[in-house]
Amino acid sequence: MAIDTGKPFTAINIAVLTVSDTRTPETDTSGDILAARIEEAGHVVAGRTIVQDDASLLVAQFEGWIDDPAIDAVISTGGTGLTGRDVTPEALAKIEGARDIPGFGEVFRWLSYKSIGTSTVQSRACAIVARGTYIFALPGSNGAVKDGWDGILAEQLDNRNRPCNFVELMPRLRES
Repeated sequence: MAIDTGKPFTAINIAVLTVSDTRTPETDTSGDILAARIEEAGHVVAGRTIVQDDASLLVAQFEGWIDDPAIDAVISTGGTGLTGRDVTPEALAKIEGARDIPGFGEVFRWLSYKSIGTSTVQSRACAIVARGTYIFALPGSNGAVKDGWDGILAEQLDNRNRPCNFVELMPRLRES
């Protein structure tokens, strides 16, 4: 990563969504890790909640944050596996006007392979941009959250990252 040290850092507002039928605020370790890393990087955790593995509930939460002008990006953790209850990618596919960011999932699995080997093929990590808001869906394990933030999002959500980053595109995301 090349950082333009002459450029001031721009903090963005990021919402954290944990997708789980079993986690509570007291047991949401992956959400805690993600929120801590967001704040350590200088960004703002602008919202945080836990939602059950239910596509309609997830769509409603995502849509609410997409329509909130105070939220620039959403990072979810959980619901990206292969079981019948893992429906985060399906929920993202139902969001009106969503555009896939296919490279995110590809790079995530490449990074994850270094940590967990071929088990990474069980991950459906993905990302979209919808109506000016980024949504990144990570698996629910602590290791996956660390891989996704440390290996991709810390750089791409830093406006000083060169040659390019997600933040510098934000003013243009609503163009048609």
